[in-house]
Amino acid sequence: MQATVGDEIRVHGRTVGSAERRGEIIEVRGADGSPPYWVRFTDGHERLVYPGPDCEVEEHRD
Repeated sequence: MQATVGDEIRVHGRTVGSAERRGEIIEVRGADGSPPYWVRFTDGHERLVYPGPDCEVEEHRD
């Protein structure tokens, strides 16, 4: 997985009825765009994310 600052990350719910979480990648801490990522979620919370198979990164477009 590769990402740059400004990309969006989506974390799909792992169980039926779980909501998807969306956030903006505000810092890439791995080499060459690799994880982990510091993410600001739409609810305002920020945290370090090590994306798993339930995550997708969408490239930021201007």
